[in-house]
Amino acid sequence: MTDRTSMLAQPIKPPSAGRIAALLGLFVLGVAVGAAGALVQAGLFPGGLLLALAGAAGLFLGGARLTRSRGGAVAPAAGWMVTVILLTASRPEGDFLFGAGGGSYLFLLGGMALAVICATLGWGRQPDGNDVRLGK
Repeated sequence: MTDRTSMLAQPIKPPSAGRIAALLGLFVLGVAVGAAGALVQAGLFPGGLLLALAGAAGLFLGGARLTRSRGGAVAPAAGWMVTVILLTASRPEGDFLFGAGGGSYLFLLGGMALAVICATLGWGRQPDGNDVRLGK
């Protein structure tokens, strides 16, 4: 007879090197998608805004599915948010990337909302196999 303990009773193990590499890769992809979305969203309004948000949502949800964890959605979302927030800051010369329009605010707030939604919908820790189902 095998020992079937609750997942909550198991000790926490550090992540593997492959998992760390995957999450770092997703973070870098989040940086790239954030920078690309910042450039596209204003240039091709409103289609560019929808394209930028769809790309961000695809990356966040794809990261969660790839790693089968919520961390897979949080890592690219963190990269996206860091990039977008840094791009909103004005420089000493007065230059900035985002204009003061509705599209920029929709991109910022919509992307943050998508990050929260995808991280919430991400795969939680679920046991595998048929023997964990009730009635079997």
